[in-house]
Amino acid sequence: MPANFIYKDENFVVFHNIKPSAPVHVLMVPVKHIESVNELKENNVEVISRMILKSNEIAEELGIKDSGYKLVINVGSGAGQVIFHLHIHLMGGWTKS
Repeated sequence: MPANFIYKDENFVVFHNIKPSAPVHVLMVPVKHIESVNELKENNVEVISRMILKSNEIAEELGIKDSGYKLVINVGSGAGQVIFHLHIHLMGGWTKS
């Protein structure tokens, strides 16, 4: 499926979710196929660490770093995982009511 990448390197890509659950909702996806957190191995540490570290820069670019954001990883269908390729949801942009 085509995507408009907001970040891309040799290890992972970041793009807007086509069905957002928040005012700002992007997906951070490793290039290498990893089905879920349950499939992570020691050799995946660097890419997962880089994704999490990069999340604060992405949040800043998207204007939600200071107001707050969350990172979500669904693991397995019972937790709501519907795409079986590991991805991190970066969500924010809510306003207080």
